[in-house]
Amino acid sequence: MNQWMELADRVLDGQELTNTEALSIIESPDDEILPLLHAAFQIRKRYFGKKVKLNMIMNAKSGLCPENCGYCSQSSIAEVPIESYRMVKKDMLLEGAKRAYDLNIGTYCIVASGRGPSNREVDQVVDAVKEIKDTYGMKICACLGILKPEQAKRLKDAGVDRYNHNLNTAETNHDNITTSHTYGDRVNTVEVAKESGMSPCSGVIVGMKETKQEVVDVAHSLRALDADSIPVNFLHAIDGTPLEGVKELNPLYCLKVLALFRFINPTKEIRISGGREVNLRTLQPLGLYAANSIFVGDYLTTEGQETTDDHQMLLDLGFEVETVDEMNASLSLNR
Repeated sequence: MNQWMELADRVLDGQELTNTEALSIIESPDDEILPLLHAAFQIRKRYFGKKVKLNMIMNAKSGLCPENCGYCSQSSIAEVPIESYRMVKKDMLLEGAKRAYDLNIGTYCIVASGRGPSNREVDQVVDAVKEIKDTYGMKICACLGILKPEQAKRLKDAGVDRYNHNLNTAETNHDNITTSHTYGDRVNTVEVAKESGMSPCSGVIVGMKETKQEVVDVAHSLRALDADSIPVNFLHAIDGTPLEGVKELNPLYCLKVLALFRFINPTKEIRISGGREVNLRTLQPLGLYAANSIFVGDYLTTEGQETTDDHQMLLDLGFEVETVDEMNASLSLNR
């Protein structure tokens, strides 16, 4: 038995990795990637079998953001020619939901730029969510920025199942990425979502000049935060942002990161998210031996790959798309 299977067996027995063990995963030699992914898959298979959760984003509000996040084309300091618009009308949110439903997407993600939603914007989301739930019954995730407790309660009461607010990076690297809000602001928003009864979703963007130790640190922080869903984004550096030209990643390293997150957060949804196409490239299918969830379609201001390609990839791997009914049943059990 190799060292990765020994680690996987210990994780499956309920033990946590030490910091040294976690670093050994992300620093492992490239020629050990297949044994590492095989071990990660044993953990994934225990909790998720061959099921894959599909997620789709609706960019409900674009640009117009006062924050200074260095990775984001929508920030106040970015010089990127993107389309900017205020919160879209309900009919557009409903159209997006129908498109997601027709593609057998389990989770429809309503995402809005900005520091946090106004009460009027919450009204708009609440109104749409009620009709989406009545019509399609699909799982809904909202990502609207820093949230107040009363706003969280309204979203929960309307039927929002999950709230996303990413930590993005380790606390020690946070101020290198943004100074317009604190790391504590992000943690607090996840806690506010949890207290409302919504399932917490929080993840990371890898490739923002962080150290390997900081990748390990944020993986442990997300475990401590008890995030149910962990989107792992890989930086897609956009010209006109402060991180323009940063290209620290390669496919094998990205696979090691996904394995790391599976080992540290064995029972959680690990989602391969933004930047997978440009960073994992031809090795995208291998990522699903560690992760059990992907975004399909486009992201906020960058394009994804064709949804038909994603479905074919899952079919070729022998994986199965988790249906809306299965996801709702799983969500009820988690609650």
